[in-house]
Amino acid sequence: MEIENKNIDYNKLIISVRDLYKSFGENHVLQGINLDVFEKENVAVLGRSGTGKSVLIKIICGLLRPDSGTVNVLGKEVDKLNDKELRELRLQVGFSFQNSALYDSMSVRENLAFPLVRNARHLTKKEVTSQIESVLSDVGLSQTINQMPSELSGGQRKRIGIARTLILRPKIMLYDEPTSGLDPITSIEINNLINLVRQKFNTTSIIITHDLTCAKSTGDRVAMLFDGKFIKEGTFDEVFNTDDERIKNFYNYNFINQL
Repeated sequence: MEIENKNIDYNKLIISVRDLYKSFGENHVLQGINLDVFEKENVAVLGRSGTGKSVLIKIICGLLRPDSGTVNVLGKEVDKLNDKELRELRLQVGFSFQNSALYDSMSVRENLAFPLVRNARHLTKKEVTSQIESVLSDVGLSQTINQMPSELSGGQRKRIGIARTLILRPKIMLYDEPTSGLDPITSIEINNLINLVRQKFNTTSIIITHDLTCAKSTGDRVAMLFDGKFIKEGTFDEVFNTDDERIKNFYNYNFINQL
């Protein structure tokens, strides 16, 4: 599926990261990161495993604190929010975890009901059921409503994880390695779903990945992370039309060495 709904509003800055540093002991993961993401834009952050991609989005949603620098999300400086303000912000930021983060002891219905019951207590049981059925239809898995996570394929679990995030209608989606561990056909389905989510729900998204096909399929813009810094940004073709050996080697590893 080609990227659709490119009605990006470059006058509305949704996420702004400035001079972001984060270390874990002697491991200097992020070393002066700068990134802007605009309304309805999909930005794919590319890099090898361990380069700090996931750390970046965990800081954006307040799961980790930066050592220095600022992260502004929906007009709010994340690091300065109190607990109540941070909880309110997180309701507008959907986080799709790499492992889907479903509760194994709960059915699909119960997994999807959980965030609604916790955060939208005014809803009736009928309204909760209606929203569950609607979001399952959006991800193409209406038939799984009474199944357990153990009965689902890896791709289905990914879709249900995305559905559970979408059920609160967030303004921002953060995808952490959405195609990791999936076969090529299922990966294409997840890429198409990411584009569909943006098209239908008008989300602004950051897609963390080391999968070049995912980045090319979903990203309006690609940012290449290497040794804790962004070394190039632009469209997919702009980033990979380069003589930079670091970027060329990453491309070759994905598209040549994996054949």
